Amino acid sequence: MTSFTTPPPTIRISLPSKGRLAEDALNFLKACGLRVDKPNERQYEARIPDLPDVLVLFQRPADIVVSVRDGSVDFGITGLDVIEERKGDNGQILILHDDLRFGGCSLRLAVPENWSNVNTTADLKNYVDRLNRPIRVVTKYPTLTSRFLEKYNIPNTLISAEGTLETAPAIGYADMISDLVSSGQTLRDNRLRALSDGLVLQSQAALIANFNSLKNNPQVQAVAHKLLEFFEAYLRASGNLAIFANMRAESPESLADLIFAQCTIRGLQGPTISRVYPRDLSKNWYAVNIIVHRDELFSAINELRAVGGSGVVVMPVTYIFEEEPPRYQAMLKALQETE
Repeated sequence: MTSFTTPPPTIRISLPSKGRLAEDALNFLKACGLRVDKPNERQYEARIPDLPDVLVLFQRPADIVVSVRDGSVDFGITGLDVIEERKGDNGQILILHDDLRFGGCSLRLAVPENWSNVNTTADLKNYVDRLNRPIRVVTKYPTLTSRFLEKYNIPNTLISAEGTLETAPAIGYADMISDLVSSGQTLRDNRLRALSDGLVLQSQAALIANFNSLKNNPQVQAVAHKLLEFFEAYLRASGNLAIFANMRAESPESLADLIFAQCTIRGLQGPTISRVYPRDLSKNWYAVNIIVHRDELFSAINELRAVGGSGVVVMPVTYIFEEEPPRYQAMLKALQETE
């Protein structure tokens, strides 16, 4: 008897292994219809049932960038902060999607609260000039921080650290910090404050890929296409609602004119209008289906009522697929530019 076994996955994607970013990445993939089956928390491999050729690995966020850069992993989801810090200059990191809408934070310069005259980078430059020595900055992001300080011609000495940075100025082994900030509460607790224009990088989760893998392996390109297809369809739909309403009108064309005269109920390309067959056939009833932004729901309901809408039903939208994901087209263009 011949036995058939499933071939091992040939394509790898790395996800964060711990923390809030790891949880959010799994929830995001599940919401996109790409559930990750992880047998238990201690295992560092998993599968995505809808992507049988893909093996999921779990790594530290910074290690994901290195793995994708070196080609041992084809795809990764991690923060833009570590991507920009560790992507290197070999051109092997291609950012496929930089707006996944989770994992948001910012890399900022922060100074002690008692530096009352230092509120901007210009103030910092003047302060350093008066010090007559480079400013000592402790950070986990030396590449990004150095680039930012050099942009403003601020002499500096960078001190690398992996632990808690906020205590460094109080202890005395650094003058200020460059670190990730979410709410800012940790800065306030340690008597620090961010410079008003000291934003080094606005970060969130992003999808990256190895350039050579994409260019040379059609299977990797196919996985990239599916990932971007579902990511963009989900993200496009997440802020929208589907509205169904019954309306009376002389004709579909006259009803469309009434709808197009409004501001928020025009739909994506326009309303979908279909005939309703009531018991009283002497009246023309139509069903209208439109997509509106969630923030505009109240206005949309009022506009529908104003043009005769009734029996209004509102439903969430899971996906909105376009003809082709724009970011997939951008990926193909980037690959073709090197030929």
